[in-house]
This record gives sequence, structure tokens and C-alpha cells, in this order.
Amino acid sequence: MAYHKVNADQRAQGHCPYLDNDELQATALDLEWDMEKELEEPGFDHFRLDGTSQHHLGNSQSPELDLEPIQPSSSPKGRFQRLQEDPDYISHYTRQAPKSNRCSVFRILKVFCTALILFIFGTVIGYYARKKCPSPPTSQEPNNSHIYHDILKEIKAENIQQIYRDLLQFPREDDADIAMKILGHWRSQGLEDVHLVNFSVLLDLPGPSANTVTLQDSGECFYPSGQQCSRDPKTIPNQDLLHSYAAYSAKGTLEAELVDVQYGTVEDLIRVRTTTNVTKKIALLKLGQSPLLYKLSLLEDAGFGGVLLYVDPCDLPKAADLADKAFMVSLNSGGDPSTPGYASIDGSYRQNRLNLTTLLVQPISAVLARKLVSLPEDTAQKDRCTPLQLPAAGRKKINLTIQSVTTYKTISNVIGYLKGAVFPDRYIIVGSHHSSLRGYGGQGWASSSAVITALLQALMPKVKRGWRPDRTLLFCSWGGTAFGNIGSYEWAEDLRSVLHRNVVAYIGLHNPVRGNSTLHPVASPSLQQLAAEKIDLCLFLQSQSFNCVEKSRCPVSNVSSVQMQGDSDYFINHLGVPATQFSYEDTKASENSSFLSEALFPAHATKTEELDPSFILHETIAKLTGQVTLQIATDPVLPFNALDIALEVQNNLKGDGAGFPQLLAAASRLRDTAELFQSDEMRPANDPKERAPVRVRMLNDVLQSLEKSFLLHRAPPGLYRNILYRLDDRTSQFSVLLEALEHCKLHQSNETVQAALSEVLNSISSAQVYFKAGLDVFETTLAGKK
Repeated sequence: MAYHKVNADQRAQGHCPYLDNDELQATALDLEWDMEKELEEPGFDHFRLDGTSQHHLGNSQSPELDLEPIQPSSSPKGRFQRLQEDPDYISHYTRQAPKSNRCSVFRILKVFCTALILFIFGTVIGYYARKKCPSPPTSQEPNNSHIYHDILKEIKAENIQQIYRDLLQFPREDDADIAMKILGHWRSQGLEDVHLVNFSVLLDLPGPSANTVTLQDSGECFYPSGQQCSRDPKTIPNQDLLHSYAAYSAKGTLEAELVDVQYGTVEDLIRVRTTTNVTKKIALLKLGQSPLLYKLSLLEDAGFGGVLLYVDPCDLPKAADLADKAFMVSLNSGGDPSTPGYASIDGSYRQNRLNLTTLLVQPISAVLARKLVSLPEDTAQKDRCTPLQLPAAGRKKINLTIQSVTTYKTISNVIGYLKGAVFPDRYIIVGSHHSSLRGYGGQGWASSSAVITALLQALMPKVKRGWRPDRTLLFCSWGGTAFGNIGSYEWAEDLRSVLHRNVVAYIGLHNPVRGNSTLHPVASPSLQQLAAEKIDLCLFLQSQSFNCVEKSRCPVSNVSSVQMQGDSDYFINHLGVPATQFSYEDTKASENSSFLSEALFPAHATKTEELDPSFILHETIAKLTGQVTLQIATDPVLPFNALDIALEVQNNLKGDGAGFPQLLAAASRLRDTAELFQSDEMRPANDPKERAPVRVRMLNDVLQSLEKSFLLHRAPPGLYRNILYRLDDRTSQFSVLLEALEHCKLHQSNETVQAALSEVLNSISSAQVYFKAGLDVFETTLAGKK
């Protein structure tokens, strides 16, 4: 009883609001006075105070203690008040010999037996509970830089090379064969939760005979590569001739005049239309400067009936020898054309969309383009290169025949899961691709598959020893990429609602080694800082080895947010997911060389092992990808930067701000809110002393959706719906505003500009409101705690 009264008195001396009224204070005084009286009873006649030793007052509650006498206090507050207020008063008690030794022995024996029985009983229960219900594996090691180092040091160039060669030696009959091979590789590394996901989709495949281009004046017939057509109808053309085509082009034959439109820009079209009626004519078009689908949409609107595509040799790196090679392109913006916007699953309605354009489109080699413009073979000199151009006086009529066929085929995705230990409902997707077009697209698919397999090879030994990332890792190898990222689109459309809520980031591995001169990192604005940090660290480590002894031997382009090829498209443009991708490329010879990667050349035309014989570049890409992946998967607070998004928006307005004051004002408000968000929320959350789990989860939910506000409902063909991404490194403005201004020049109408301006303005304002709402939530939470 005395013990409970002591606690009551201690609570009365605190600041609890429930003890502030007079009635409760009087009750507390009565209880204290009762405790004074109780101390005078025989059970408490041996208590004494001593300032020489320290023991907690709670020990005085034992009923077996004989306490020495003390003088009771006459004050109602008494010694209990002094014990709390005066640090010199410290309780002390002495234990006397027990009154009955026999009783004490029995008590000790009784306690010992009870403890022994409880220990045995608990051990038995624990043994069977562990045997029947084993606990899930827990991380035996902390998630820190040592874990990253141990994993990444296992990524070795020779391992990637071995996997790469093994993939190329496998006889690939169709898409499912190589997908099964990759699935076997991943399972052999220890990834158990891995599946094959199939979709039946509409593909546009080469016809039984090659497409042709015939000169009307001379009657000469050429295949797309530039070699003359065979006069023997029984001759079977090789695969290169068959696969030089544009998937989903219109089919048939068109005889018309050839019109040189150069790169097909708005300025080019305005120039051509002033002198020529382009209706049903065939455009001679160079790849580069802007997306192919956008340029084709301009040509289609202008009235052209066909297009011959080629790559000007002056736009290629000096080391590239592709002048006599035709190529393949896809005119599909993404996914199965017969199920636009929804997944190709059993029971889905299939639309009749055999052609995605009214234009007859045919890729040709630079050799054939030179013949068509009647230029001599030695035009390209060693010291300088003269761009191909049709003479103004030279008008030629050609006959274009296209006979590809559409059919339904099964494409396969390989999806592997490594469940997270803390946030299993948050996904980081690491995506590569395997080729769906036999013999075309180069060997980039084998490079990307080898890199992602090597990453798994380094990761899984740690997993077997009990380590797991905090968030779930999804390893994906996509099928149908060459036809318009069909595999990734269909899988994501099927799981759209889940992915929209759960995907944190997409890490791409699309053709990681396209050249050997420049490391080209691409990242969404919120991931630019993380990508730059990892590149600096990686190059510092490389400078210690033979790969990068001199700074000049490993040039790096700035981390930028530009449109990229590959299966990241759906996640960036439809889900608003932050994405990043590292690749090695060649230094281009011309500023017009952007978007040349849309052309898929024959596999033998671009030998990966010639670009990277030691596979050191592959190892660098694998380690960069691994570092970024592991940090996003294991950091308590997602390493996304809100302020960088605001800065990117302001940078995109540099060229257009003077004409759009509303955008400048909105961008300024966005930056102010982002700075406040960064300082008030991000910095405290990154301090472990201030890191509350609920607060961190709320913050991560906000960070995960930072870029979703910048998705437009519609965008011109070939341009990203996510306005945070620029067209290329040459431009620094919003792509949709650039397109709207060009449209204004072409059609002499300001309506498109106003519509684009309104969409961009709404996106910026929506993002600012989103940041502000996140701040309000945190302020409300803190106020509730107080």
C-alpha cells in the first residue's frame, strides 16, 4: 500500500495536466499524510536515511526487509518531497539476518525448483515453436556501404563476358527460347521467385520477299541495302534484305516523285512546300534531330504518300562503317497495336490496326541514298564530310514496293522477384531486354541480359546468407522491345493499378555499350544528384586501375533528363516513375546525330566485343547500376531530390520565359515550396536521431510521387508525356512548347501554343500544390504529437 502511495505522490509532483485541480492536490496530501503514519507502524521501524550510498527507493517495497528506525517528519509533505527535490537525500537500508533460517532454506529451495521447472518448460515450448513455425530470415548484417562494396566487388568483367558469349551461342528459334534461357540463368544464380509471362500480340514481320526501290527512268531495281535486285525469281534473299523494313508501315506500291526533305523539320517542310506540291510524293528523309514518329506525323499531315529513311554518313561516328547497311525501325509508339491502352490478355477486344500510318515507309542504306541523289562515291572525303542532298534541278520518280505481313505471335517476359525485408510493397524495377527480331538490333540485347545476370550473380550470395534489401527488387527481361517496347507495355498495363501505387524507380539497361568513347548517363530530375554521385565515385575507383589512368580516357557527359530508347518508356510516361540509365556511346560527329539509335542495324554490323574487348565498360555499367539500385532499395529515406525538379523546370523555361510570364511565376512558386520541403522535411528525416518510422513512410510516399504531376494527357507522336524530359542535349526547353511553336509556324495558328502553355502551367501548379500538401500533412502530424 505504501508503494502505491509513493507513486501517487511522484505523479502529483510532475506536470501531468490531470493533477492540476485543487481536489486532486488535496487528495495527494492526504495520501502523503497516511504514508507518514504507516511508517510509524512496526513494519517500518528500521528505516533510516544515509547520504553515503545510492539505492533506488523502489527497493524498499520488499516485505522481508527489516528497516532501521528513523524520525518521522512532522510536515505533510514529509521526506518524500525532500527525496524528490534534494539530491543529498538518498535512501539507504541494511538487511539483517533472517529470523528463521529453516524458513529461509525452504523458501530458497522452493524458488529454485520453480525457476528450474519454468526454464525446462520454456525450453521445450521454444523448441517445438521454432520447429513448427520457423521465423522468417532476418538481415544478419546492417545495410551500409560495406554491404554495397561486398556485393559490387563480385561484379567482374570476365563473368559478364562469359554470360554474354553463352547467350549468343544459344540457337534462338523464337522469343520464348531465349526467355527460357535467361530464366534458367537467373534461377541458377539462386533467384527462386522467377516466372515467364507471355502475351499474344500483333507483330509486323518481313514478307516472303524483300522490299524494293525502282528508278522509273532507268528501270534499275534496288534492295534497301543498295545492291541490285536479282532477276532470278527463285533466288532467296538473305535475312538482312528481308529485315530491312519499317514495322507497321502501310503496305503496297507507290510510284511518285522523290522530294528531299533533309531532316524533316518544320523549316525543311516550309522550304519544300514553297516550291513543290508534296501531295502523294515520296520524301527522302534523314534520321536525326527529333523523333522519327514526330517527323512522320508532320509528313503525313503535309500530304506525303511515302518515305525513304536513311542515316547520313556525316552524322555517324568516324569509326562506324554503316554506309552500306540498311536497317529496321518500328513505327509503334508502344504496346500491342491491337489493344491500345489495355493489356493483351485472354478475352481482350482486338482492334483492326494493321498499319499505324498511311505512309509507305522504307529504310535504305546511305549507299542507295547516294545513288538516288546521283552523287559520286567519293563525296565523303577523309578531311571533311559533305551531307547528302538532292540537287535542286534533279527530279526523280521511283517505284516503292512494301510487302511486310502482320500476324499474332507470343512474346515472353522474364520477371524475377527479390522480396524486401522492410517495405515489400515498394518495388525497384531493373529492366533489360532480349531481342525479338532474329538477327537484328545488334547484340545490345545480349549485353543488357549479361549485365543484369552478372548483377544477380553478385547479389544472391548475400541473400543466401540472410541479407535482403529493404524494398523489393524486380528483375525484368522484356520481349518485343524492337517492335515498340511491347513486352514491358503489356505487363505494365496488366498490373497498372498495382504499379502506379508501388513502383519507386526504374533502372534501365538498354544496350549498355553502344560505343566506347563517352559514358552517357540519363536520369530523371529527382535522380540526377544520385547518378552524379555514383559516377564520381566509380570514376575515382577506376582511376586507380588501368582502365582510366588519365582523366581524358574516360570522358563523361553531364547527367541529363533527355528522351531515351528502351523499355523505361511506359514507366516514365504513364506512371511518372523516376528512372535512370547508364550507357557507353561514341562521340557523335554531328549535332544532328540524336535519335539515330532508333535505327536497328544487323547484328553483325555492330560487334560488341570489338567495342569492349575486355568487357571493362560492361563492368562499369553493371557497378553503376548496382550502386544506384542498392541505395534506392536500402536507404530509409528515398534518395530523391525535390529541389532538382524545380530547378529543371526553371532551366526548361530559359528560352521561353520572356514570352510566358505565367510560367515563370509558377516555376518560382514551385522552387520556393521545394526549397522549404527539402530543408524542413528531407534534412531532419535523414538524421537517424529524428527519424520516426511513421514520418519516414509518409515522406517516402510523397517522394515516390514527385514526378507524377508532370504527365500530360496527350503529347505529339514521339514526344514524352512527361514534360520533365527534354528532346536531347541540344535543347533546354519543354518539348511540347517547342513543338507548339513549330506548329504555329507551319499552320499560322496560335491555338496550339495556348493549349500547350495551359498544360505545362497546370502541371507546374499541380506539382507546387502537391509539395505544399506534403508540408501541411507533416505540420499536422507534428502538431498532433505536441
